[in-house]
Amino acid sequence: MDKIPALPPLFLSHGSPMTALEPRAAGAFMQRLGPVLERRFGRPRAILAVSAHSLTREPVLLAGARHEAIYDFGGFAPELYTLRYDAPGAPALAPRVQTLLQAAGITAHAVDQGGLDHGIWTPLRYLFPAADIPVLPLAWPPMWAPARLMALGAALAPLTDEGVLILASGSITHNLGRVFAGGRDDVERPLTPESAAFRDWFVARSTALDWEALADYRAQAPHAALMHPTDEHLLPWYVAAGAGGRAHPPRRLHASQTYGDLGMDAYAFGPGAMELQAALDTHQAGT
Repeated sequence: MDKIPALPPLFLSHGSPMTALEPRAAGAFMQRLGPVLERRFGRPRAILAVSAHSLTREPVLLAGARHEAIYDFGGFAPELYTLRYDAPGAPALAPRVQTLLQAAGITAHAVDQGGLDHGIWTPLRYLFPAADIPVLPLAWPPMWAPARLMALGAALAPLTDEGVLILASGSITHNLGRVFAGGRDDVERPLTPESAAFRDWFVARSTALDWEALADYRAQAPHAALMHPTDEHLLPWYVAAGAGGRAHPPRRLHASQTYGDLGMDAYAFGPGAMELQAALDTHQAGT
């Protein structure tokens, strides 16, 4: 019997909290992604979630037995605050994660607490709407450089062969001053050339396996500081990339945008990335 391939680590741009109510192109993609991922790679036994909205001074695992959606935002439609995502926790996975990180010289604390920020529950409501897969959020230090976060991801790589989906959530571009300059209703604003140039650079450097340039994106990518005045929304990309390894080019699975600037790109990493991309293309062609 053929061995089930390792689950490819993912980076998903979660966008505005309104994505949970108004899926648009990115939400529709995530709705396709969940079933295709499960059909090709098997149902994940757990999800290790690394979100731009769960930040700490040292790595911390939220190893509570249950999770609920946290509404870590304000000023949006009242309906948004009624959405729920009550998922089981994965406390039994926490010691395994701690052991892997410790072997790489990284100390990770575990706390008996639950809760999923909107960077986690928004995509999970589309990927796995039944909320029946255990989730273990890993809060991380936003001051760590891309190379250090790739090393953290590399330490987690064995999990991909153990049925654990590594899900990194952030945003491929994230300048809220520009995003909401025209108001929160201006979601259909045309794509800006700065956002397009930055995102195209990431695709090109990924295809070329130019890890040195990717780790130095802030100096080398066009409009880097404009697209990320602070870079906590991009940094989860590097955790997923590290978990996928340097031998395989990251694959952009989806590209769309809202508010002109806010990229909604999604990436897969590791040896299964190309296979997942092909499965998604086949699924799309058949619909």
